[in-house]
Amino acid sequence: MALLDKLKEELDKAGRAAQGALDEGKVRLDAFRTRQLADKAAQALGYAVFRARQGGSELDTDTSSRLSATLATHDAEAASYEAQIEELRKHSRTWGSSTASSSASSTDASSFDASASSPDASSIPHVETTSDPAAHPEI
Repeated sequence: MALLDKLKEELDKAGRAAQGALDEGKVRLDAFRTRQLADKAAQALGYAVFRARQGGSELDTDTSSRLSATLATHDAEAASYEAQIEELRKHSRTWGSSTASSSASSTDASSFDASASSPDASSIPHVETTSDPAAHPEI
């Protein structure tokens, strides 16, 4: 029975590690998508300022406020996701150290570090798009 208990314990650890990696991946994807929205909002704001100046005027206050607020919202949301990623990474490290076993196996689930195979949030690329911001009325 001790062997079955040990097997169950190891499978539980592997399951927790896999679930942690999946949770982190989902949050990373959400952060990436939100950062793309922030980039599109920044691009729309830049286009609006450029077009207004090209026309010999300044960007009207309402448009500037709306585009700036959209950019700030997406930027804050992306920062929140990045904080969640850090929290998940800290939590996954805690799992690994609190459930360490006396097993000498190099394939032990507690030796798996999900953060080692994935870049940190600051290395998520910012995607530049060339679409016309007028085509994105939600921005």
